Amino acid sequence: MSEKKILKMMLESTPVRHSLVEDAQAILVGAMLCALGVTLLKSAGLLSGGTAGVAFLTYYAFGLPFGAVFFAINLPFYYLAWKKVGLAFTVKTFIAVTITSFITEALPRYIGFGFLDPVVSALFGGVLLGNGMLVFFRHRASLGGFGILALWLQDRYGIKAGLVQLGLDMIILAVSFLVASPYIVFASVLGAIAINIVLAVNHRRDRYIAV
Repeated sequence: MSEKKILKMMLESTPVRHSLVEDAQAILVGAMLCALGVTLLKSAGLLSGGTAGVAFLTYYAFGLPFGAVFFAINLPFYYLAWKKVGLAFTVKTFIAVTITSFITEALPRYIGFGFLDPVVSALFGGVLLGNGMLVFFRHRASLGGFGILALWLQDRYGIKAGLVQLGLDMIILAVSFLVASPYIVFASVLGAIAINIVLAVNHRRDRYIAV
């Protein structure tokens, strides 16, 4: 299940409201899971899709900090998020992205890996990212990114959101071959599949509805 479909489901749901404390702990837990997943992928030289994929490419090509780039890339999407989904979602997404970016940069000072198999790292990193995003989605937040842009373009110009998302991810995948071997790109695709399997199996409107 793509992020744009999950965001669409958020708009159509009849929610049961979370408390402020519940939202705060969820965003922190989600950020911790996502940051650990990113650290696994980054330590194994892997990539991802969406704005995280752009941050990975920038990190590998120019050595710029992943967390800072990921935070900066998401800035233009907050206006679209506010117009498309609402202020509460936008604020929580901004906090989620900020905390995730900060933890991602800080974590390597405290955690190191001696050996990482790319395929195993992709699967575990993907599962961690998927579960972190799942926590965000269940509290009406996200990691920002192209899903919001895809929904906006669909509403504004009639371009199918799925095609926009697919096109952007395909561009990232194509550019990935400039900074990584085909095997690393293949392993990264497995990680992306793991993320989407976690979301597709566990994020269903008929099983869990809340804000």
